Amino acid sequence: MTIALLIKVHDGVVLAADSATTLTAPQPDGSTAIVNIYNNANKVFNLHKKLPIGAMTWGLGNIGPASISTLSKDLRTKFHGANADSWALDPKAYDIEDVASKVAKFFHDDRFVPLHQHVDEEHKPELGYLVGGYSSDSGDPRVFVISTTGPNAGNPVELLAGDTGAFWWGQPEAITRILTGVSLDTAAALSNLGVPGPQAQQTAVAIQQQVQTQLVVPAMPIQDAIDLAEFLVHATIQYVRFSPGGATVGGPIEIATITKHEGFKWVKRKHYFQAGLNPASETI
Repeated sequence: MTIALLIKVHDGVVLAADSATTLTAPQPDGSTAIVNIYNNANKVFNLHKKLPIGAMTWGLGNIGPASISTLSKDLRTKFHGANADSWALDPKAYDIEDVASKVAKFFHDDRFVPLHQHVDEEHKPELGYLVGGYSSDSGDPRVFVISTTGPNAGNPVELLAGDTGAFWWGQPEAITRILTGVSLDTAAALSNLGVPGPQAQQTAVAIQQQVQTQLVVPAMPIQDAIDLAEFLVHATIQYVRFSPGGATVGGPIEIATITKHEGFKWVKRKHYFQAGLNPASETI
């Protein structure tokens, strides 16, 4: 599992994620069992070295033998125009929505679908992939999400169009409690206490409106958005750590920002090598 968090404010976009990836195996009774948990997966990427475009992933960690990290770098090579089948981006004339459409074709149409075309919808694994940044002629960042499941499978869906706020994926309970003031299970709990189904959901929403605190403020400086993102991801890691079950969220926290003038910038990042010993590879 994972936690992947987007915060969008007037100053730009913050992407933050943990580094855990869970290896599971099917059991004879139809359930799945955790085989191992690795804490060094890469979930945040820059999709072009010289343009303000970034990405983040959750869910499925690979398509076939290739990790989502490796495939993201393959895609970045295409956006740089290094391949014969490149989608080279013109720095003076590119659009984030068009980039998101190419990402959807690359991951969903060309790679995911051929491997899972005979799998029924109920059992298809979910891959979530976010693409965000600035178009060449825009001062407002846009964010799109592509999923391999659901009614919009394979189609980029825009989030927070013309607005600011936060979205999170993976294991959402901790952040949901912090940002909304209620649990994902509040409606179910009310139903268990005798509140009729539809009324339970309406009551849960009403409670949220009464108790939630607005932590994501549109005018907050990008540094404060970074600090908030790190706090929320760290809180999720600790929440899962002390909850029953495996520590399926964990490892180093990675954070990147995308702003109009600074572009894509790493704030926190792990390497499997010492950067000082590999100066030519330091920005891979």
